[in-house]
Amino acid sequence: MSEQVFKYDMMVEEALRGVVRKSLRQAATHGLPGNHHFYITFRTRHPEVDIPPYLKEKYSDEMTIVLQYQFWGLEVREDNFEVMLSFNDKRERLFIPFAALTGFADPSVKFGLQFQSSEERAPGLETDDFGPQLNVEEQKTRDDTAPPSTSGEVVSLDHFRKKQ
Repeated sequence: MSEQVFKYDMMVEEALRGVVRKSLRQAATHGLPGNHHFYITFRTRHPEVDIPPYLKEKYSDEMTIVLQYQFWGLEVREDNFEVMLSFNDKRERLFIPFAALTGFADPSVKFGLQFQSSEERAPGLETDDFGPQLNVEEQKTRDDTAPPSTSGEVVSLDHFRKKQ
């Protein structure tokens, strides 16, 4: 009987992407109240990202957008969102899958999240739809009593909590 590996790091990443999804859905439905605004950083080289070629050329690896006063047509789906922003007085459509996100912040409440991209994961891992898996050869040679060297990090959320 094979042992199932719990991919907690991927479960946490997906849950945190859900926070971004829900925040964007609220903004799409109700707007951004008060001083709330979002900084969203994403990998422009992600295969599903669709942005104008001149932006992809200028931001060949990563780009941060700000949703605050001037954004239009924010549509949020389960796996992606799209929005229109103004660049040099011209509205441009950006299509961004949640899997491409590397960061999300709402500075008005000192809240921020960082996401680990599949390119940053530890060597010896393969990724499927459910996250990283050890290579078969590495699974066979790993000592069952040793803790896995490629496990996720423990992250304290205290840093992101508002001080009282």
